[in-house]
Amino acid sequence: MLTREKSICTQAIQLKCIESRLENKRLHYGRFVVSPFKRGQASTVGIAMRRALLEEIRGTSITRARFHGVVHEYSTVTGIKETIHDVLVNLKEVALKSDSNDVKEATSSVTGPKEITAGDILFPPSVEAVDNLQHIVTITHPISVNIELKIEKDCGYRIENLNEFKNGEFPVDAVFMPVRNVNYSVHLFGSGKATREISLIEIWTNGSLTPDEAISEASEKLIELSSPFLRLKREDVFCSGDDKGLFSSMKLSSQLYNKNGLGKKLPEDAFIDQLELPARVFNCLKKAEIHTIADLLNYSREDLSKIKNFGQKSVDQVSKALWKRFASELPVHS
Repeated sequence: MLTREKSICTQAIQLKCIESRLENKRLHYGRFVVSPFKRGQASTVGIAMRRALLEEIRGTSITRARFHGVVHEYSTVTGIKETIHDVLVNLKEVALKSDSNDVKEATSSVTGPKEITAGDILFPPSVEAVDNLQHIVTITHPISVNIELKIEKDCGYRIENLNEFKNGEFPVDAVFMPVRNVNYSVHLFGSGKATREISLIEIWTNGSLTPDEAISEASEKLIELSSPFLRLKREDVFCSGDDKGLFSSMKLSSQLYNKNGLGKKLPEDAFIDQLELPARVFNCLKKAEIHTIADLLNYSREDLSKIKNFGQKSVDQVSKALWKRFASELPVHS
């Protein structure tokens, strides 16, 4: 028994893909098993990996569109089936992949009647559409439709202000996330002191990269983020009382307390990713500058419902996760 326990303790942690599935060109699925972990390690890795997969991996998206002769996003154009708003929504969903970090431009010039798809966009050599059949707009009359596009590479989700754009140029609420969702679960095996953990990680991507490429890139990002701690020396962290550097303006509380008087202390580094919310809800909160549980507890249910693209269902998901993970509730009033 002692020999077996020793072999488990010294066994290297390994990752293996146990399922890979192509739902369609814009939905790839992968399931991975990572083991063996000591007690508590699987959750630590799972939280960090989920955050890196959703936030740290760069993706490519259309960020602006210019339509000649159009003055408003809800304008209707004779000979076009959709409104300009509908076209912008379709452009937002176009899945792209690029090997360049530079801002690029693309154009689409088509004469109808015809259905314009992603395959009708003239992209620069470094950019390509994941699915050329992805619908953009339907031309019902023999007219020409010219669209100029701006393409960028970034992380996360970007919500633009329509008031800042004029002369037929409209912003596109860009989704740069190639990873659309991540789930992880922790399972125990063994018994007694030899008990270890297995983590199962599920990843869905938009087809611009595969789940195994995503998990590899996320791992590299985590290593980059932690590299400063590997080189840390004692003299680097010593701060005198009259320090005028970057950290002198920071005021850190030693402990964050539950505002609702439930008696449960929350760790000061409790970020909202620990709530394991759906990707869309998570990114809406991030765009509203809600990064930690402390930030979240400044918002009532009514306050959250006022956030753009944040409906009652999203508020319920946040409330349920907050209670489940930290036994805490949103304040009644802001």
